[in-house]
Amino acid sequence: MVVTYAIVGEPSKPLVAYAVGKRVGKAVVRNRLRRRLRAAVDSVAGLAPGAYLVAADPAALALSYEDLRTKVATAMTAASVERRR
Repeated sequence: MVVTYAIVGEPSKPLVAYAVGKRVGKAVVRNRLRRRLRAAVDSVAGLAPGAYLVAADPAALALSYEDLRTKVATAMTAASVERRR
């Protein structure tokens, strides 16, 4: 999983987009993963305002929700901190 962060204007809240390619599976599988990613992102507190792109690979399907949430939170926090330096 890769998270990219960009500072854009003055957004009042984080803007998040999801990239789940066809390598992950058919549409039903991709949409399920996208819903799980949205829920994981919603549970992350204290995100810096800006634009985030969460790109998932097929390995994300095998993660439990807790592992996915931890991985997303770590990646999003690291991406925003690194970019703001």
